[in-house]
Amino acid sequence: MDATSTTTASEKGAPESKLNASLKSRHLTMMSIAGVIGGALFVGSGSVIHSAGPAAVLAYLAGGILVVLIMRMLGEMATSSPDTGSFSTYADRAIGRWAGFTIGWLYWWYWVILMAWEAYVAGKILHGFFPGVSTNVFVLATTLVLITVNFFNVKHYGEFEFWFALIKVIAIVCFLIVCGSAVLNIWQFGEVRGITHLTAEGFMPNGFTTVIGALLGVMFAFLGAEIVTIAASESKDPAGQIVKATNSVVWRVCLFYVGSIFLIVCLVPWNDPHLGESGYGAYRRTLELLGVPYAELLMNFVVLTSVSSCLISGHYTASRMLFSLAQRGDAPSFFKITRAGTGVPVFAIVGSCAVAVVCALINFSETLRPKDVLDTLMNTTGMIALLVYLVIAFSQLRMRRKLIAEGKEIRLQMWLFPWLTYLVIAFIVAALVTMAFMPDYQILVVSTGIAACVVVAMGVVHQIRSAKKLH
Repeated sequence: MDATSTTTASEKGAPESKLNASLKSRHLTMMSIAGVIGGALFVGSGSVIHSAGPAAVLAYLAGGILVVLIMRMLGEMATSSPDTGSFSTYADRAIGRWAGFTIGWLYWWYWVILMAWEAYVAGKILHGFFPGVSTNVFVLATTLVLITVNFFNVKHYGEFEFWFALIKVIAIVCFLIVCGSAVLNIWQFGEVRGITHLTAEGFMPNGFTTVIGALLGVMFAFLGAEIVTIAASESKDPAGQIVKATNSVVWRVCLFYVGSIFLIVCLVPWNDPHLGESGYGAYRRTLELLGVPYAELLMNFVVLTSVSSCLISGHYTASRMLFSLAQRGDAPSFFKITRAGTGVPVFAIVGSCAVAVVCALINFSETLRPKDVLDTLMNTTGMIALLVYLVIAFSQLRMRRKLIAEGKEIRLQMWLFPWLTYLVIAFIVAALVTMAFMPDYQILVVSTGIAACVVVAMGVVHQIRSAKKLH
């Protein structure tokens, strides 16, 4: 009966609401390897080191351990039930509809605003290459060109992300080789070598609280590892791909993040004034001190690649989350309509890129300062990474018990359940409370907290109204 109805509806030209499983294994493999390597690592790590000193490596280590545990929890749920809504869908099932609504919309907001920020960074870099063209033109052009990728079959997104990711991986592997050689006194060029600066100016010069504060910047950089669980739903073997990505997250985090940051704090003084400069980047400063020629040009190219990759991924992720929200009735129903044959959620893509385009057009305003506008908007996303991880932990806690009660096989299990899950929840809550009392982070905590409360209220109202309609 259902099959006949579906066929009849299709023959009558009813709109489709199904994604196309055309992402290949190599696409997802490269996404999982390079998904955690973003512009925030190359550019934002300098300010983290400048504030926390060499102990910043502890913030990256703590953040890395947290991401490994969170990905394990998410992997457990995703292998049992792959879904393009990922953790938002699981929160809906495990905690309540209001929770899935809240975290889905917050996550969507995070990525659409980040798209605008990445376009701004790309515009600044391109203006440096071609000073005769206005930054504003580059920001708008970058936004319009890169968002077109997601209007085609998802395999095109996979191809773009594969090659962008490959560039990032090659760049950071070369960085690790050069810096590792300098630490071992093999690299004899430049001004620095060995591990002198790890403790010479003090390992934790600004106290332990700055390390906790640095965790917010670290988590901002790590957010993106979970994208593979969203993208896997558009592949032939979602569960298998999620298992591979989850199992490989440990070495990715250790090598790319903790490893590279450790090498940087060994080679560069934490109080180097360039580390505190906005947009300068710890990686660029390290290469300069190592005497690598054209360090600025090389890093600008890598950062441009990273922000372009992040913009495309952000657009993809936001559109799929909006699609999933629409499928569950938590967003207008037209957002779940897909283009026949390609499975592309066109309206969700348009809706997600609209905010980025508006932000790009703000650059042409004579009364508004684009960076101030983007800074204000980014403040509302400051803690979303930690909130997403908190929701994943609570969801896994309840979902595991449901899966056991239903007698379902759990292909990928969280370690030491439930104690490690409880520990993750306690750590995130403690970090958020600590940041609330730190002057440098109070604006981020308050603005994100207010935004979250507003969306939670909307979610509760939506759940109550939906329940009334059912009765």
